[in-house]
Amino acid sequence: MTIYNFSAGPAVLPKEVLAKAQSEFLDYQMSGMSVMELSHRSSLFDQIIKTAEKNLRELMAIPANYRVLFLQGGASLQFTMVPLNLAQGKKALYVNTGVWSKKAIAAAKAIEKVDVEVIASSEDRNFSYIPEITIDQIDQRAAYLHITTNNTIAGTAYQTIPNAGKVPIVADMSSNILANDYNVEDFGLIYAGAQKNIGPAGLTVVIVREDLLEQKVFAPMLDYKLQADNASLYNTPPTYSIYIAKLVFEWLKEKGGVPAILEADRKKAALLYEAIEHSALFSSPVERESRSITNIPFVTGNTDLDQQFVRFAEEAGLINLKGHRSVGGMRASLYNAFPEAGVLKLIECMKEFEGRQANVPD
Repeated sequence: MTIYNFSAGPAVLPKEVLAKAQSEFLDYQMSGMSVMELSHRSSLFDQIIKTAEKNLRELMAIPANYRVLFLQGGASLQFTMVPLNLAQGKKALYVNTGVWSKKAIAAAKAIEKVDVEVIASSEDRNFSYIPEITIDQIDQRAAYLHITTNNTIAGTAYQTIPNAGKVPIVADMSSNILANDYNVEDFGLIYAGAQKNIGPAGLTVVIVREDLLEQKVFAPMLDYKLQADNASLYNTPPTYSIYIAKLVFEWLKEKGGVPAILEADRKKAALLYEAIEHSALFSSPVERESRSITNIPFVTGNTDLDQQFVRFAEEAGLINLKGHRSVGGMRASLYNAFPEAGVLKLIECMKEFEGRQANVPD
């Protein structure tokens, strides 16, 4: 039985990448060592991290005046690093679109020298939409405007990036980095946990405009400028995760880059949304114009039926479809490496399950 992994993260990786990593696992480039055994100061690892950065810059068209950092701590650490580095003694603006936005807001509020203002929220309708942001809502003296481009749990995403005037936009892009057509120059800083579209957990990518590397931070490990000045090698970085990321970037380039993968992602999402729209049992809790193509929640409206479907799907080899504990239902995470065949199998499973319910006597 073929297993299809719908996990929201850590998530599915390209089979070609896993096979390549397997072939090099015991002996990387005839060194007699695994990548996990390489010194981060070695010439072999220097080539790995520099190639990873070069390929990411090409894939995202990252301008020369942006620095690329490969850090640890997950996106959750960035909730603290961003205000520490950009907003001490200043105002920071946030848009609340779900669980991760709320955590970012809470982390910023914990820093005494940061004045946090939530300028918009979709909590009034259970985070089922992206609130509209207009320029008059944005204090032009603010250090930044923070958004979460794709809400993994709620299943919403920004279709266009708001106009913030001269205020830099900071984006948590963890779940749709390399799966969208956003322009890097529209942001002052982008951060993303790797475990969805880039590689295994343990690595966080930060893309930051050089003019924002000015604030002095009390802790070296939390200082963007220090990390940038040391080319992400201030301490031992997550070497194996960076190596896998390099392989994923190479795989993306072979697939035709972001435009090609975005087209494939949109097709996968369209197939599933169409099946949901035509179903008499399943429905989407997300407003149409705000729907993510990456994380797609759906429900039956009955908690017991939701649980039955999750078990039914697991028996068919469709795993990790259970929705986040805070919202329930089901969620299909269709990251770049997730195959279209898995979507088609899910749709087939949904139709079969629905047909069985229709034949159950009242």
